[in-house]
This record gives sequence, C-alpha cells and structure tokens, in this order.
Amino acid sequence: MTRNMQNMIHKSILTFIMLALSIIMVLPFLWMLSTSFKLEADVFNFPIQWVPPSFTLDNYRDVWLGKVPFYLFYLNSIKVTSISVVGVICTSLMAGYAFAKIQFKGRHVLFMFYLSTLMFPDQMMLVPRFIFYKFLDIYNTHWALMLPGMVSAFGTFLMRQFFMSLPNELFESARIDGCNHFKTFIHIALPLVKPAVVAFVIFSFVWSWNDYENPLIFLSKAELFTIPLGLLSFQEENRTSYALIMAASVSSLLPIFIVFLAGQKYFVQGIALTGIKG
Repeated sequence: MTRNMQNMIHKSILTFIMLALSIIMVLPFLWMLSTSFKLEADVFNFPIQWVPPSFTLDNYRDVWLGKVPFYLFYLNSIKVTSISVVGVICTSLMAGYAFAKIQFKGRHVLFMFYLSTLMFPDQMMLVPRFIFYKFLDIYNTHWALMLPGMVSAFGTFLMRQFFMSLPNELFESARIDGCNHFKTFIHIALPLVKPAVVAFVIFSFVWSWNDYENPLIFLSKAELFTIPLGLLSFQEENRTSYALIMAASVSSLLPIFIVFLAGQKYFVQGIALTGIKG
C-alpha cells in the first residue's frame, strides 16, 4: 500500500470519527429545539419524535408573555454580560500591554503572581466574596456579578502573548515620533490584535451569559435574576414545564449565535494565532 493511500485512509477514519462526535454533540441541541415546539404531553414520547407531532408556538408565547417575567431575566443578562465584557476587555488589554511592552521594576514577578490566581477555583472564593460584598453593600445587586467579571487573569495572559508577538521596532518608532504609551497603545497595538480581542470577547460573552453559580449565590431578588437562574422559575412545586424550559433555552442561545456569527472571521484567526503564539 502506498503512503498516499495510507494517508487517505487515516484521514477518512479521522473524518468519520470527528463526524460521529459532532453528531453526538449536536443531538442534544436538536432535541431541545424540537421539544420547544412540542406539547408538554409529547416531550418524553419514546422513541424520540424529532419532528413535533403537534407543532405549536404556544411555548414561546407563554415564555415571553406568560406569568414568568422572562423578558426581565433577558434584560438583566444583557445588562450584566455587556458591562462585564466591556470591563474585562478594557482591563485585559491595558494590563496585557503593560506586562508585554512597558518596562517597570518587578514586572515579571507581578505578572506571575497575577497569573497564579488561575490555580484557585472560583468556588474557593465564594464565601470571602460573599462577606466582602456584604461589607461593601453590593450584595443582591448586579454589581456583585459585574465587578468580578471585569477582571480576568486568563484575558491578561492572552492579550500579553499577542502584544509580545508584535515587533518592538514598531513601538520604538512610535516613541521616536513622540507618541506616549497611551497613543501607542491606541493607534499601534490595538489594530494589530483585533483577532485576539474578538476571540476573547466571544469567550467572555459566553462565560458571563451562561454563569449560573454567581447569580445563585449573590442574588436573592427575583427581579434581578439572569437567564440561567430565571429558568428555574418554570419549575413548579409538583411539575416541571420542560417544553417551556426548552423554548426559553433556545431563546437564550440567540445572542450567543449572533455574537459568534458577527465575529466568526476574527474568532477563527484569533484561535489559530493563539495556537501558534501561546
């Protein structure tokens, strides 16, 4: 058997395996989408009916216009996610640029200390943060979700890696022309790391949008709930409305799809460059 034939067989096997894994990953989403258009009585029919036997839009109507204020949960998620993403992008970009291109004493030690915070799981910090938020009087407010989301050691590390890959000659030329660090950062550095910024925006958006743990711990008022916590409102004492939950879940995925499709081109570039430079 020739080498080309062996390579073709290996690629075919790998393609088949990846296709099978992709189908396995997509099936739960297809079931969720199908269930969102079913009657409650048809949700758990076996075998699974991928095409709803009684197609209905009542689930979406009940989600958006029913007694559960899903629209309010939606607005809360948009507010928390938007402010958190803007904040974390600003802090990560500025910190990454400072650690990569500004020479100051103790830079490497400070960066390693900052990066070491990634070793501590978020669950470990829940009680200290709870006490701290109560002291600052921001417990049971959206600030308890947005402030921690504005700082990311991973984002700083990612941005630093991209800034370090830029040639120092560009920044030296800018300083010769009279640019300070702020002008150099805005006019030279930022345009060159656009793929990394878009990739990190998508990651940050998904993390913040899907966050369940922090709202569960730091929010108790129903009018402040975000979507992951608000989905529990469709569970009653004696029954759970799975069709409504699936309709709400499909609705909650729309912003993620929009953000990903809008930045897909730069996202792929950012992931590729991260693999090369990381």
